[in-house]
Amino acid sequence: MKKTVILLFLTIFLGFYSCATGPTHGLIFTYNDFPGEFNPNNDVKAIKSAEGCQHAILGLFTFGDAGAGQVARDNKIERIATIDHSTISVWTLAYRSYCTKVTGE
Repeated sequence: MKKTVILLFLTIFLGFYSCATGPTHGLIFTYNDFPGEFNPNNDVKAIKSAEGCQHAILGLFTFGDAGAGQVARDNKIERIATIDHSTISVWTLAYRSYCTKVTGE
């Protein structure tokens, strides 16, 4: 029994070792809003703004597009000034969303 518990612990530990988890998250509810990339020349005005999201339900079904290039193209943003991100998580795997906000001209 003791060997089984140790083997189970080692399996879980090695399975999650060096996993990329992204922004910090809680078990019940999480909302994170964090900066992404920006134009270092800073010559692009933030006239237009658009957001695209990718959603996951129960970790089984995913839909949406959070790609910065696609969000800009769909909303006719020709020059990108900033790219920011946000995440929402409810009961960790019950519902998750990852959104990309693009501003530019």
